Amino acid sequence: MVLSLGFILLLVSACTKTVPSSYALAEFHGPTMGTSYTVKAVLRQPLAREKIKGRIDETLKRVNKLMSIYDPDSELSRFNRAAGQVWFAIAPETHHVFKVAMEIGRLSGGALDITVGRLVNLWGFGPDNRRGTLPAPEALAAAMELTGLQRLKLQDEPPAVCKEKAGVYCDLAAVAKGYGVDLVAEALAGLGISAYMIEVGGEVRAAGKRPDGQFWHLGVAVPDGSQQVSRIIDIADMAMATSGDYQNYYEIDGRRYSHTIDPHLGRPLGHNLASVTVLHPSCLEADAWATALNVLGPDKGMALAEKQKLPVLFIVREPEGFVERRSTAMKAYIKE
Repeated sequence: MVLSLGFILLLVSACTKTVPSSYALAEFHGPTMGTSYTVKAVLRQPLAREKIKGRIDETLKRVNKLMSIYDPDSELSRFNRAAGQVWFAIAPETHHVFKVAMEIGRLSGGALDITVGRLVNLWGFGPDNRRGTLPAPEALAAAMELTGLQRLKLQDEPPAVCKEKAGVYCDLAAVAKGYGVDLVAEALAGLGISAYMIEVGGEVRAAGKRPDGQFWHLGVAVPDGSQQVSRIIDIADMAMATSGDYQNYYEIDGRRYSHTIDPHLGRPLGHNLASVTVLHPSCLEADAWATALNVLGPDKGMALAEKQKLPVLFIVREPEGFVERRSTAMKAYIKE
């Protein structure tokens, strides 16, 4: 899976306080899904760190093996090569991700659409990485004929998915990292760890508090590549995901083409919304909503966020510079 961060995650350290002797903060790092992960776990009892890291790596490898479009043998890649009008058996994990993505796709009027894979590839953001020339109009028209959530059917028991016709190509990059975070959280809970911060490719979930008794402080970056902090958000028992246009893009003749594709237009986003940060108990859902709201843009996106009562922070490019817009539900989380 390609790294497609909409923001840079900054972990903001608070003033040092005395840490209880019975607590230990263990930190783990590693590669995953074309990006990397960081896990900080508060250990209140002796626990082999090798066991924790092994469980983390095993969990994320499972997600990658199911949902990567870069692994030709992954479950998703095999489905993308499958014939149309045939039920394709999928793992419960993949079924859950499809179901959540399709439901948020429905609620967002198709702004989140996991069938955009062919369009993503045409614009140079898929496994082929074909950048430098713009797609031909006839190629885009053909890809649009294979795009749309109506091209998919999902079956609960046994878990299976069916595509309308051969050539429908699904891409779970907008949701898989968030789901990986959720599964790591479940793995840590299974080991008796109740306080942690998990980050995979910029998508984050935190629970409990740090050893110093403070909440986990997360910084949302100014969306200009400077790595300066725009806002600090305190979260506990919550996930955070951001979608933006400044980390994964290219320019041709002075025009920027972002990795996020508007499935209704078949092309990269063209509005002035620079980044969207969403809070949700589920990192999968935070990830999905961030992409959906980003596609919708600052006005339609905020209207939907308010309707769904989502804590959302928009950073919009205006002539005078970056301007923040917050949903009503987000105001409780902003650290001034």
